[in-house]
Amino acid sequence: MNKRQVGTTKEALAEKLLILNGYEVIEKNYRCRKGEVDIVASRDGYLIFVEVKYRKTKKYGLPMEAVDFKKQAVISAVSDVYRIHHKIPEDKKIRYDVVAILGDTYKIIPNAFVYVSGITSKSTRKY
Repeated sequence: MNKRQVGTTKEALAEKLLILNGYEVIEKNYRCRKGEVDIVASRDGYLIFVEVKYRKTKKYGLPMEAVDFKKQAVISAVSDVYRIHHKIPEDKKIRYDVVAILGDTYKIIPNAFVYVSGITSKSTRKY
């Protein structure tokens, strides 16, 4: 399998894991000009933006380490666009979770990071 196929397979696994843990999956692979978020879900009154990260081994670091500040900023910016596009009320509770998959083990990390304001992937590029 190539990387895209592996990613698709792991995202499907993450979706199943989330559902088994009480999440309602609303949308997958939401894209806009700011970037992409793997899964948009809801649970316990929260609108949740979920990033799925997979590592076969620890050789290149743990999955959660790949959700660095820059990635958090992109997901935050995408969540803003999603909320505007879907007319989500400003007082709706929002959360950012990560599904970290290492080999055959997984962990759902609720509130993995907080909203990162004012930085997008374009503003962090070096020219």
